[in-house]
Amino acid sequence: MILRKRIISLLLIIALCFGMTVQAQASEIDQTQKQAEDLEKKKKDAENEKNSLEKQLNDIVAEMDKTKEKIDAKESEISAKEEELIQAKVDENDQYESMKKRIKYMYENGNSQFIEILCESKSIGEFLNNAEYISTISEYDRDMLVEFQEIVKTVQEQEKTLKKEYEELEAMQDDLIAKQDHLNDLMESKKEEIEKISSDLGATKEKLKKLKEAAEAARRKQEEMARAAAAAAAAAASASSGSSGGSSSAGAPVVSGNGTFTHPCPGLTYISSEFGWRAQPLPGASTNHKGMDFAAPTGTPIYAAAGGTVTTATYSGNAGNLIVINHGNGLQTYYMHCHAMYVSAGQQVSKGQNIGAVGTTGNSTGPHLHFQVMLNGTPTNPRNYL
Repeated sequence: MILRKRIISLLLIIALCFGMTVQAQASEIDQTQKQAEDLEKKKKDAENEKNSLEKQLNDIVAEMDKTKEKIDAKESEISAKEEELIQAKVDENDQYESMKKRIKYMYENGNSQFIEILCESKSIGEFLNNAEYISTISEYDRDMLVEFQEIVKTVQEQEKTLKKEYEELEAMQDDLIAKQDHLNDLMESKKEEIEKISSDLGATKEKLKKLKEAAEAARRKQEEMARAAAAAAAAAASASSGSSGGSSSAGAPVVSGNGTFTHPCPGLTYISSEFGWRAQPLPGASTNHKGMDFAAPTGTPIYAAAGGTVTTATYSGNAGNLIVINHGNGLQTYYMHCHAMYVSAGQQVSKGQNIGAVGTTGNSTGPHLHFQVMLNGTPTNPRNYL
């Protein structure tokens, strides 16, 4: 008997150690999860910045294309103006050469030819017309030369203006190219940053996956150890029970409340789950809760809700250590996830008798008593009886 108690104690200690390991792993999982979330946010922010840089780069490329079109147009204007200037200079030179020839001719032949032209006039009107013609030729040569010189000067000024505009456009294009190079550098840097974050994020997610797998394995191991301890305790209790089915480890009877049933777990901390629909607490668990869950520290006494016959007191899969009491008239009560059971099948119990202790055996998220009332084979709300 002493050896069995020692074994049970050792199993409980091991289960407790596994519980501490699970808690430590849960803390590390939370920390790693937060790291992953932070990296996700950093990656999203970096990708937004990269998209913004790409937009700026596209805008600059579009502006460069427009500026290039303006430069090409300006080059065409300058080329046309250069041709115009060349022609203006040719016209100026032709006029100048023609004027020189006429002056030279008049100088070499004297004015006799002009006098002859005047003397051959047949009338005063013709004489006056010829004299005016000679004068007009001289003035025309001067006026045409001045006009061509003005054209050359105007075209030169226009060409100068076009070249200045061209230089300004080229400077603008150079500035855009510099901005483009700067943005390309920023883009490359941002790509490297995103790659680094993605790599860190991948490693963090892999770590998180392994931590969750290890935590799940530790949890299952803890449950196995708890079930083994509970089974050993149940076996010890069953072996030590007498004809009355009582146990020396059970406490004194306790009756509380004004309902048909006494409260099965007056030492509860809080009600962790009501009867009826609930969110799924564990994978594979039902959302249709068939009883009430009383969260309480491991070892908290469990009392028979009413007198009756114990029909079941054994380990039963998801329910863990399970006690079922038949109260007659189609009414039964279930007590699940017990840490210890102080009664055995076939035993008569009284209302408020200490029949077990709160635990977390079976499919459980923590120490609690699942109290279930069955009426003619159908689960009913325990609050109707408490």
